[in-house]
Amino acid sequence: MSYRYAVIGYGFIGRRHVKTLKTFEESDCVAVCDINSKRLKEVKEIYPDMPVYDNAEDLFVNEKLDGVIISANNKAHKELTVMAAEHGCHIICEKPAALTVAEFDEMMEAVDKAGVSFTVHQQRRFDKDFNTVKRCYDEHLVGDIYTIQSSLYGFNGNMHDWHVYKAEGGGMLYDWGVHLIDQILYMVKGKLKSVYADVRNVINKEVDDYFKIILRFENNVTAEIELGTYFLNDQPGWFERHWFVGGNQGSMNVNKFDPEGKIVRTTRLLENVDEDQDKSAASYGPTRSFGIPAPGLIVTEPLPKVNVEQSDYFVNYFKAIDGKEEMLVKPEEVRRVLCVMEACRESARTKRSVDFE
Repeated sequence: MSYRYAVIGYGFIGRRHVKTLKTFEESDCVAVCDINSKRLKEVKEIYPDMPVYDNAEDLFVNEKLDGVIISANNKAHKELTVMAAEHGCHIICEKPAALTVAEFDEMMEAVDKAGVSFTVHQQRRFDKDFNTVKRCYDEHLVGDIYTIQSSLYGFNGNMHDWHVYKAEGGGMLYDWGVHLIDQILYMVKGKLKSVYADVRNVINKEVDDYFKIILRFENNVTAEIELGTYFLNDQPGWFERHWFVGGNQGSMNVNKFDPEGKIVRTTRLLENVDEDQDKSAASYGPTRSFGIPAPGLIVTEPLPKVNVEQSDYFVNYFKAIDGKEEMLVKPEEVRRVLCVMEACRESARTKRSVDFE
């Protein structure tokens, strides 16, 4: 069976969704809706037989659809989700699902009432860099992990299009923050005890373009997320993903979306010395941890291999629609991410840590 889907919002990610739906045997994109006439003209140039609409209500009335992918501006997600649910369509919504937790709850009320499925396109759960780190965490490759640091930096500072407007749901916390938070919550199971965040407008006037988020979990893992659109360095590969994982049996460094890095260990720990110690300059002080390591003390191992692609999101999705698998991205997980995002804004406003679960 080939499911009939429409894409609402033919921007950067909407274009990708049309191609993806046409790639899978289980689906086809049978219509596109966008309020921008230039984009609809582009659709007709690429797909001459594709019906196009500049009004979502007309789309639902005139097309027989099994589902929709909503990739319109963030502020439109609630209205379009409720409309799709009322017309009996399964829904994939772009992130963030909603601008607030209250909005999301209204959306889910409509979804539950209609009895349709709802999920969010959190495809970055299938990023290679993230899955390398997740394998390290799941398999305790560096022992008991105490810190996970996730960062992404850019050089341009400014954003584009509607992303620069607060009223449209712009800003980096909504854009990338939702992905980075989702990755951490998906990886580190258990209760999240507190949230601290610094959210700033460095270059942009209306919307945030820098944040640092500290998440403290009940299992004693502390995760730190940092993003800046004007966070500069001339180091090669700086403007890609960076991860650091610290455990009691080593550390892992992972850089770039196509991950490069190493697991680093020591062959032995320095012994504690009770008696009077060497006080010469060569001793590097009482800790001795910040001196020059002895030959052979530091050893490295290659990163574990992972075999994932972002398209695996849709592999899972269509199997879930057919009842063959569990839907990977669940509404309760989406809601939890939104709750963390609201806690981040509250923490940034008050300059205090926010108790969570």
